[in-house]
Amino acid sequence: MAARRRKPRFQREGRREDEVPLRLHIDALKEGGYLATSPDVPGLIAEGRSITEAAEIARGLARKIVESCLEHGDPVPPALLRRAAGPVDLLVPVGVP
Repeated sequence: MAARRRKPRFQREGRREDEVPLRLHIDALKEGGYLATSPDVPGLIAEGRSITEAAEIARGLARKIVESCLEHGDPVPPALLRRAAGPVDLLVPVGVP
């Protein structure tokens, strides 16, 4: 019996999954680590040991929020439905010794 191929979760009518820029606000915590929140996604709170880890966790959480909204018929946060109209400038954390 051949295994069925699963359709990517966000694929719509033959389209590939889109990426949208997500604004994050990252604060250093007094006890160490970083806390990421987003003005674009209410309720998104992610904590990580580094800026990169907090951002990666926030990215995954935003994706899970969208999946949950779609699954339950809730509205998806509008910022996650808009594709970037042009170039996107990103700040990328870089570790330095």
